[in-house]
Amino acid sequence: MERLNKIGKIKAKNSKEVINSKIGLGFEKLDRDVFDPEKAYDRVAELGIKWIRIQSGWQRTEREKGVYDFAWLDKVVDNLIARGLKPWICLCYGNDLYDDLAKTVFGAVGCPPIFTEEQKAAWAAYVKATVEHYRGRVSYYEIWNEPDGIWCWKTGVNATELGEFTRDTGKLIKEIDPSIKVIGGVICERPIAYLNQALAAGMGEYIDFISFHEYTHDETRVFERVNTLRALGKRYNPSIEVIQGESGSQSRSGGHGALHVGAWTQEKQAKQLARHTIADLLTDVHFSSYFSCVDMIEALNGTVGDVNSYLDYGYFGVLGAEFDESGKSIGTYVPKLSYYVLQNIASIFSEDPDLYELPAIFIPRESRRYFGRDLERSEITVGGFKNESGELMAYWAKTDIMHSSYEGTISFQMYSEYESVRLINIMDGSIYEIPESIVKRDAYGCFHFSNLPAKDTPLLLEFGNFIKQ
Repeated sequence: MERLNKIGKIKAKNSKEVINSKIGLGFEKLDRDVFDPEKAYDRVAELGIKWIRIQSGWQRTEREKGVYDFAWLDKVVDNLIARGLKPWICLCYGNDLYDDLAKTVFGAVGCPPIFTEEQKAAWAAYVKATVEHYRGRVSYYEIWNEPDGIWCWKTGVNATELGEFTRDTGKLIKEIDPSIKVIGGVICERPIAYLNQALAAGMGEYIDFISFHEYTHDETRVFERVNTLRALGKRYNPSIEVIQGESGSQSRSGGHGALHVGAWTQEKQAKQLARHTIADLLTDVHFSSYFSCVDMIEALNGTVGDVNSYLDYGYFGVLGAEFDESGKSIGTYVPKLSYYVLQNIASIFSEDPDLYELPAIFIPRESRRYFGRDLERSEITVGGFKNESGELMAYWAKTDIMHSSYEGTISFQMYSEYESVRLINIMDGSIYEIPESIVKRDAYGCFHFSNLPAKDTPLLLEFGNFIKQ
């Protein structure tokens, strides 16, 4: 990068400044009171994201049959909205007033209310009360969480049960307010047989979106998965689209939850976030949500009365935290490297740019700087975006972030109607002028790039004035 001339830096935006965005963040597990939202509201709004996922917490809200105390959730929803964020609610989990299994499970996680008429009626009444209570404040509802994992469907994973449960809940929500967007699936496993069976049970008729969770160090897996989920969903309902509801990685070793065995560092977490989030955007998901806002316990398999059973710390947060003896995230919530990367992404990709097919051809040549050759097109991920005043090309080397860091070069030709071009490093927000030794534009609008820097993290070429500062 030292061959380039640094001329500026991406300006962070507050969520209040952003009208539309596909960038989101997880604010989950407040149904189990595992972190202090008051310490996170401002930090999250300063990211400039728009979507924020919260969990409804039936167990926390209904402690007397038929009586709903939304006070705790009102504080969360209203604080987020006041800061320019758009909360979407995951309706979950069970309730020990109606279920003996839920009496033993911390937070009633994974206890579906489907086995008795009383459970079904109580769930329906709770959903109705929730949707009516948040009318005008929340317009997207997701039904349950990771039902294809035994931790979230503790009675035994069953796709038909999930399909019927989602069908009935979605139908109820649409009857209350047809304008509500209903999200189903919420799947964490890659095989599609489970989802297909659930759709065959009738849920496709009453959902607008399929959501999925993809925890991986290899973001190239996202492209196949989104395309497959979209194609499958449309076989049952042509209007179904896809939401990426959880992705993430940890910032250190020794944690619990997805990918915990990896040799994670803050740098690797930030790389994973950058590559995965832009991959999500390139698949044209409705929006993408990173998990999560702050380090917190996993709390998916806890036993009531046994604190040690849920002291399973996860380090997925873009904010770091300490923990008290009960597992609650305490202290000052401190931004990690991943926080600033997400902030840069949110600023650059605000106001929903369109995907754009780049008129570019890669022509690898000798790369003396690295005593080798440029990367081949097959060795990099490339995608384009366009808005009313510019174009953006995102690219990065497909190297394994867990083993090494990578720097190299690429050479290519690309046409653009815009005369100016700059390079942005998404990891630190630096904006660079590219010297004539690397790029020239001919009289017909074709840019000739020779040995342009490439890294294992996304670099962005801005043509025109794509970025609004």
